Amino acid sequence: MGEKVVAGAFDLSDRQRYRDRLRRCLDGLGRLLEHGRFDRPRNLMGLEIELNLVGPDGMPKMLNAQVLERIASRDFQTELAMFNLEVNIAPHRLGGRVFDQLAEELRTSLAYADRKAGELAAGIAMIGILPTLDRDDLVSSNLSDVDRYTLLNDQIVAARGEDFALDIAGVERLTCTSKSIAPEAACTSVQLHLQVTPDRFADVWNAAQVASAAQIAVGANSPFLFGRELWRESRPPLFQQSTDTRPPELQAQGVRPRTWFGERWISSAYDLFEENLRYFPALLPICDDEDPLAVIDAGGVPALSELVLHNGTVYRWNRPVYGIADGVPHLRVENRVLPAGPTIVDVIANAAFYYGLVRALAEESRPVWTRLPFEAAAANFDAACRYGVEARFQWPRHGRHGGTTEVDAVDLVLDELLPLAEVGLDAWGVEPADRDLYLGVIEQRCRRRFNGASWQVATFHRALEAGLSRDVALAATTRRYCELMHVGEPVHAWPVGLPEPVPLG
Repeated sequence: MGEKVVAGAFDLSDRQRYRDRLRRCLDGLGRLLEHGRFDRPRNLMGLEIELNLVGPDGMPKMLNAQVLERIASRDFQTELAMFNLEVNIAPHRLGGRVFDQLAEELRTSLAYADRKAGELAAGIAMIGILPTLDRDDLVSSNLSDVDRYTLLNDQIVAARGEDFALDIAGVERLTCTSKSIAPEAACTSVQLHLQVTPDRFADVWNAAQVASAAQIAVGANSPFLFGRELWRESRPPLFQQSTDTRPPELQAQGVRPRTWFGERWISSAYDLFEENLRYFPALLPICDDEDPLAVIDAGGVPALSELVLHNGTVYRWNRPVYGIADGVPHLRVENRVLPAGPTIVDVIANAAFYYGLVRALAEESRPVWTRLPFEAAAANFDAACRYGVEARFQWPRHGRHGGTTEVDAVDLVLDELLPLAEVGLDAWGVEPADRDLYLGVIEQRCRRRFNGASWQVATFHRALEAGLSRDVALAATTRRYCELMHVGEPVHAWPVGLPEPVPLG
């Protein structure tokens, strides 16, 4: 979806032509896989972070176009709403001191962006959902002034045919409606990319699915929306409901949502692209002039533009990506599970945990997914989103008897998953100093049962106990969060509460 598209009307023939083009693209992908045309192993990873713009009062600022003009860097781009930005870090080879290098690049980039935002009385906030967002902030008039967002909104609204219904029951319950996909913009995420060869793709994707619940349990950072305390990681239910093209009748029939965890383990990258065609109607039936099969027959590399565009409108938490670099096609697993923040150290720790764990899980002689039903993996993901560090998971039993048992998420991470992540980082060739520093952050979160969501909730309730109203408490919590984010100590070390009484005005 990063390419510029021009908004326009689509007729019936456009959709049929697009469906035919998608099928030819899928056939082209199949040929490329069959003929081994993909890039060799390069151990490449990439990182993207979605950000919020906030004012000194902790409230969102609708200024991304003006801030981007001042930043004037291709590393920063628009995101869905005017209070969003995205920073992209160039691909790095996994190994050595890569995580320290990433941390330093992020510090430099975000400090620069924050200074430029400061010229407009705004600042950068890395947080899964900005606690001070109001329903009036998330309306279509606050979508970024970019053709592709307008077109995507129009097509999703048309496909649904009625208002979007948000209904999230957590600690409290939120029910409301929206006439646009704008509430999706509340979800600011970290995307972790890993380039993989076709023969390893299925194992890595399956491993990423297994790892997703643990990622959320230790990394949850989105407990509030529209003044309500919901799930510890409220992005997944919000994202699903705010992009849901299914009216209630189609939901009742079991039609799949466009934002989903999936429903089965896979044996090839082809499985996921084929599912996208089989289950999901086109939202943006924009056709390219390229004939992918003719390009392959001529010895070239097809862009597969229609397949890539369609894939970008199916919001899997672990998404397959087809790309071309230096004239050679490659495949990536894009992990979209994590919320942004709280600090750069926390983001890099989450990344180190993910890349190490996925490598180790994918290379086990008896993989977890051969012993864990997919439905249990999906239930683990749901439990992690609801309860964060207090979640309990289903996990394969040790020994000969098989089956699964229920375990505390933090105990599973401490006893099994962190040691696996250490093995995985060693296999990538990551220096022990990097490995121990960043996995140590995950360990401390588990030992203290404390993450970004824990801090937000505890600080908010302290503010309420001090006599602040809900809105004032949320704003004060947000301001304190931003202060500590800039100090940069990992969230497990943050003091709970506000540093001093906040005036009720």
